[in-house]
Amino acid sequence: MTKIEQLAAWAQKSQRIVFFGGAGISTESGIPDFRSAAGIYQTETASPYAPEEILSRPFFNRHPEVFYDFYKSKMIHSEARPNPAHLCLAKLEQAGKLTHIITQNIDGLHQMAGSRSVLELHGSIHRNYCMDCRQFHSLDEVMQSASIVPVCHNCGGVVKPDVVLYGENLDNQVLSESIQAIASADMLLIGGTSLTVQPAAHLVTYFNGDRTVLLNASPTAYDQHADLLITDPIGAVMEEVSRLLS
Repeated sequence: MTKIEQLAAWAQKSQRIVFFGGAGISTESGIPDFRSAAGIYQTETASPYAPEEILSRPFFNRHPEVFYDFYKSKMIHSEARPNPAHLCLAKLEQAGKLTHIITQNIDGLHQMAGSRSVLELHGSIHRNYCMDCRQFHSLDEVMQSASIVPVCHNCGGVVKPDVVLYGENLDNQVLSESIQAIASADMLLIGGTSLTVQPAAHLVTYFNGDRTVLLNASPTAYDQHADLLITDPIGAVMEEVSRLLS
């Protein structure tokens, strides 16, 4: 039995799969991870700022125009579409096998693929709020604003994406629901993440179910805890899993 066949067999037996994912699942949809995007931005603009600095709350407060120049040009990929990994996870949810997707991504591709139980640890580009009056603004409004820094059509305040920047805390409710989901799972599927970003990466330690499957191209500190380790591209792997489960 191949590793992918083993994964499909375990998925077939499971009733409470939780997927914990990161940038690696979105890169196969053409969305670069933010450090790569920042590198491109620095090359194009000769920006002296590190990616972690640009995407920090203090930097947003001081230099919203630089933040939005980077954010709009390198972090928003409106043309991106779900790949076979997103679609397979949605299929597992619809089949009653998968209970939650916990994602570090902010692109909304899981929802676009049809998934409903998505916990977004770092927020979403599709939600934006005025910092003064909390008026909601869509991604289209942000991208089509006349000024580089979008302002509220209600009160004129600065609009901020509902994404967690460096220096900001994760949403406690999302964290709590994620911990509960992982602790209740019978199978934990980890994909496209190096498990280095904290506190999100610590969440996988709450798993005490039957099987842990790790899908990641490069080694992680959690490899020794995996019952099954697959380094092939996650899209191709999940496409084959979907075929085997049909």
